[in-house]
Amino acid sequence: MPSFDVVSRADNQEIDNAISNSMKEVGQRYDFKGSISKIDRKDNQIILHSEDEAKAKQVLELLIGHVVKRSLDPKVIKFKSSESASGNSIRQIFDIIEGIDQETSKSITKKIKDSKLKIQAKIQGNELRISSQKRDNLQEAISLIKEMKLDLPLQFVNMRD
Repeated sequence: MPSFDVVSRADNQEIDNAISNSMKEVGQRYDFKGSISKIDRKDNQIILHSEDEAKAKQVLELLIGHVVKRSLDPKVIKFKSSESASGNSIRQIFDIIEGIDQETSKSITKKIKDSKLKIQAKIQGNELRISSQKRDNLQEAISLIKEMKLDLPLQFVNMRD
């Protein structure tokens, strides 16, 4: 029976490359001369440290630009919190999205079941397995999921016949 998996994964190596390219550009730009702006990654978090909101916003735009250049979906980075740091600086924390949460999984399976197509959707941890008797139904399932316009970067992998 044909099937595929719906997953949400971020390539950590590509994220590290985007961070290092962003830091290189921050070091070369004239408007960041003498700035303490920097980006670090720890586990599944990106920590942006800068003097003020304006510089933090510019550094974030640089990072997102480099993430897009590395063929990653910019939705992979989600804002978590902002706090004041030492020396009148600001620290912003962003989460790197990994996996599909239960609520989103349930809404996807509900949408597929409401479509009245002969498709089965099973939640397997933080991913979904979609299966059907016909490949055409699987392609319709992909288009249904894409129409939902979710806040997650979804990939359709592991297609089997």
